[in-house]
Amino acid sequence: MLYKGSCHCGRVAFEVEGELDGAVSCNCSICARKGALLWAVPHGALRLRAAPVDLGTYLFNRHVLQHRFCRNCGIHVFAEDTAPGAERSAYINIRCLEDIDLAAVPVHQFDGRSM
Repeated sequence: MLYKGSCHCGRVAFEVEGELDGAVSCNCSICARKGALLWAVPHGALRLRAAPVDLGTYLFNRHVLQHRFCRNCGIHVFAEDTAPGAERSAYINIRCLEDIDLAAVPVHQFDGRSM
């Protein structure tokens, strides 16, 4: 299924193809603060519709993920693996997707503090 999403102001828009069969709520210091519910997809399933100047990146700790956000409104829309290669993943903040029923998506807890 094709999903469309964006940040609050719409400058960082995207499309993602896949089956939304669950999301993760991570308790690491950044995910807990921003309240993201993350859906892991192959990186190629994400099609970004934003000018590079509008997309910010935040790295912390071991720099394993690039936390991507809109430079205008500050909404964290997704994260990306920093490792090179075909197996890269994107982690979509499903709270930024249009026309989904959040209550119908199973959410699993992930202990990111222990990593």
